[in-house]
Amino acid sequence: MTPISSTPPALRSKVPDSEKITINLGYVDLGHIDLLVSEGFYANRTDFIRTAIRNQLSTQNEAVRQVVARKMLVLGLQRFGRTDLETVQAAGQQLEIRVLGLASIEDDVTPELAQATIASVTVLGAFHASAAVKAALAGRIG
Repeated sequence: MTPISSTPPALRSKVPDSEKITINLGYVDLGHIDLLVSEGFYANRTDFIRTAIRNQLSTQNEAVRQVVARKMLVLGLQRFGRTDLETVQAAGQQLEIRVLGLASIEDDVTPELAQATIASVTVLGAFHASAAVKAALAGRIG
């Protein structure tokens, strides 16, 4: 699958560079984090958590690289607009979207066009699309 990107630069700037998550921590772990923050090792709790996650991802980098290659995942951001999907439709093809990062279907894509051109969606990270497009692809999102 070849990544498609014909998104105008003005639309690219709308994509957030992060996704908000919520985690639950035990009081002792939270206390340790607060101690390190108060001692100036980290700017705040978020800085500590981001650093810990990056360190863990760095440690597991080779395993991630192998899985990305084995599962043929696109790494990073992959966006699809109406023009992209109309090109796929005109070629009589369907896409199997596989992304590690962010997959985004633009607001100009109708549910019918998405259903006609997207065979499956597998995203490890975040999948942004309108509620109508997500509903049209509900049985194809894994």
